[in-house]
Amino acid sequence: MKNWLMAALILTIVGSCGEGGGDQKEVDPKVAKLKLPSGFEAEHLYSPGEHEQGSWVGMTFDDKDRLLTVDQYGAIYRLEVPAIGSDSLTPKVEKLIIGESGDDKIGMGYAQALLYAFNSLYVMVNHRANDDFDKNTGIYRLQDTNGDDQFDSITMLREFTGSPGEHGPHSMVVSPDGESIYLVVGNHIDVPEMDHYRIPRVWQDDNLIPEIKDPRGHANNRGAPGGWVAKIDPEGTHWELISVGYRNPFDIAFNEVGDLFTYDSDMEWDFGMPWYRPTRMNHVTSGSEYGWRTGNKKWSPDYTDNLPAVLNIGQGSPTNVFYGTNANFPADYRHALYAFDWSFGIMYKINLTPEGGSYSATGEEFISGSPLPLTDGVIGPDGALYFMTGGRRLQSDLYRVHYTGDLSEEEAGGLTEADLPEEHGIRRSLEAYHLGEDAEAIDFAWPHLSHEDRFVQYAARIAVEHQPLSEWQSKALNETDPRALTQAIIALARHGDASQRDAMIQALMGIDYESLNEEDRLNLSRALEVVIYRHGNPTGAVRDQLISYLDEHFPAETNSLNRVIGKILVALEAPSAVPQLLTLLENAEDDPNYQKTLTASSDLILRNPQYGLDIANMLANVPPAQQTYYATVLGGAKAGWDEEAYEKYFNWTHNAFQYKGGRSYVGFIDRARKMALSTVPEGKFDYYDELSGGKLLSESGNEILVSDVQPEGPGRRWTVEEAAPLVQNLENRDLENGKAMYNAALCSSCHAIGGEGGSIGPDLTQLGSRFAPTDILEATLDPSAVISDQYAAMVFVMGDKSSVVGRLIREDDQNYYISQNPFAPTMIKEVPKDQVTSINESEVSVMMPGLVNRLNEEELKDLMAYLVSGGNPNHEVYQ
Repeated sequence: MKNWLMAALILTIVGSCGEGGGDQKEVDPKVAKLKLPSGFEAEHLYSPGEHEQGSWVGMTFDDKDRLLTVDQYGAIYRLEVPAIGSDSLTPKVEKLIIGESGDDKIGMGYAQALLYAFNSLYVMVNHRANDDFDKNTGIYRLQDTNGDDQFDSITMLREFTGSPGEHGPHSMVVSPDGESIYLVVGNHIDVPEMDHYRIPRVWQDDNLIPEIKDPRGHANNRGAPGGWVAKIDPEGTHWELISVGYRNPFDIAFNEVGDLFTYDSDMEWDFGMPWYRPTRMNHVTSGSEYGWRTGNKKWSPDYTDNLPAVLNIGQGSPTNVFYGTNANFPADYRHALYAFDWSFGIMYKINLTPEGGSYSATGEEFISGSPLPLTDGVIGPDGALYFMTGGRRLQSDLYRVHYTGDLSEEEAGGLTEADLPEEHGIRRSLEAYHLGEDAEAIDFAWPHLSHEDRFVQYAARIAVEHQPLSEWQSKALNETDPRALTQAIIALARHGDASQRDAMIQALMGIDYESLNEEDRLNLSRALEVVIYRHGNPTGAVRDQLISYLDEHFPAETNSLNRVIGKILVALEAPSAVPQLLTLLENAEDDPNYQKTLTASSDLILRNPQYGLDIANMLANVPPAQQTYYATVLGGAKAGWDEEAYEKYFNWTHNAFQYKGGRSYVGFIDRARKMALSTVPEGKFDYYDELSGGKLLSESGNEILVSDVQPEGPGRRWTVEEAAPLVQNLENRDLENGKAMYNAALCSSCHAIGGEGGSIGPDLTQLGSRFAPTDILEATLDPSAVISDQYAAMVFVMGDKSSVVGRLIREDDQNYYISQNPFAPTMIKEVPKDQVTSINESEVSVMMPGLVNRLNEEELKDLMAYLVSGGNPNHEVYQ
């Protein structure tokens, strides 16, 4: 039996490695799992875990072409890497003894990133000082002062405050002019004192939505401005803040013409909520703001006072970003941006096209694999790509990828300054006024406040904000161009005071709303929101006039407008707000293309079984995001309720608990529900609490109470080695508990026993008559080891170099019909045949591993007994 299983596994691996016949050379399994473009070859160079050298997350080459790497929770290593084509690929690895450290003490390490520049090694430490390593979180400069090829000098350039961890300080890159270093930091690190701020230091939440911080506590003590990008000199003596508003970008990279980009993370617990923002590629311009705020306060990319992404990628965990300029690759690959996703093992190639003051972008897969937890990558001095996997103490590996084809006819190509649109130059000219006060700034910037390009508009407003308020305050209030006025009032709201509130509101109400296009209507509404958030509600006649002005245009034509106007009216306690929003709550539909992503969530389910399970559950019943936004706004309404309104609202919240969102979805709905409950008549509280779904929830309000028997635990990450002894002697087991664990582990979603359950996977009634308990256990814990052809998923590689993974249900002359979600098998994706370039079997099973990890020993034994018995109460396992 075991030999047959191993043979099947070997056939599966070999069969998926390529096309054609002939002799098959032995392929390293760590290379075989990689999906590479034609003409590229990958080599596995080293596995640090096999040498007790930790899990590597950062890398850089020094001036002697040696590779420096760092363990996330350990030391720095230096590698001499064999040349491409060498007989042996094994590098020479040296653990660096830094400062006064010895073999038993780490002098420098525990870092997220390394950068060799200015004859120094810069280290981004992410750690709380302790006995094992006495350095705190910060950026350090290491130097060799005595010429012995070892770093003997350690200088802390800046210690960071906040909460070190995976949302701490990250990567560094040398500026295009070779004079400075840019660094990127996650949202758990405070912005330190800077010598200059490209974005004025006046940031606030600027969002009138009733605040709900993450119900599970994530980042609840973190405020604006979130993650940030700064520029420093080599000595670390001059610091300049460049950009803010990120969640957790790990890396940054410049393209050929000196524009900077980063890959920001999503908040996966927000999935299904209207404030969810996918992982995205952002153009890091001078003074830019990208709108991260804690909890539900995150800004929409539509808000004019922050900037939109150049490309939304989708769900994932961003790590490395690099540009291919120095790669010995074909031009199409050399002139592209690359972004790593740790969770789903995808290296994206991002193709940038200058457009206006920024770029448009398309994306495709460059390299992928499962599992492939990508951490860092860099183009080496030989023009090859070196990349690593690891992080969070996972198995770590070092790879090299090079191009094997002929590059002799390749032209240099790439973007030049001459390729950039006029708007690009205008934006850069405006950014010159982000450096401080300048007598010419207002005259130059003001006309561009009304520019049609968002990046130009934004750069113009920031240029104005850097000038003394006295020079442009009256100009703002007297502006007649609607677009320029909204930009100017946002600037004035950010720098003025409450004495100017009514004048700002009246100036905005002077705009002829009907004459505006959709973008300008949204900008006008956003300007009103910022004024009220910063300086409070107007009173008296101005309040009445504003309510009347907004009522005339509410509900509006679009969801984006309704979101902003709705929360302004609730903040103003307008009589019309609650009834109008309740109508929208019952009927609103989501925008199908809002924040449309390069990679659909359904395409990720089978790429990482651990994270794919969560996605599969969510996609089986996704919440209505637009309605959820209105429900949250209504939760904070203090006026306008009556009995009918409460009935409608609380019936909606009760029904909302049927949906599956991210981990915090239930908690967000519960917090909105509780805000509304705080306004009900005291004698009706219990009635409305039950009507709204209160009895469905756990005490914390973060989970739905499950009536079925659930595991008591404590669970563990079960391995075959740990679990095998438990199934050697199954007797006196509990049938009912085994069936309960079978349901709790979601087995019944896909498999039937005794005629009950799903039909996606094979019927398990006779499983015990054909397989030994140990074989059943192995298949449960490692379902991808052997995959039956009948139930295998397929990888459909598309013409745009993306891929779709799922089970082929049927096909016709035009399309393949693919099921991607084992928990929603009737959700079918149509893939046009003329867009598919190749089809291969996936090496990842549709069945997720880890489904039994909530079970303790006795619960696991009861489950195994139930599978062995096929639910037969007379089976020997129950004797």
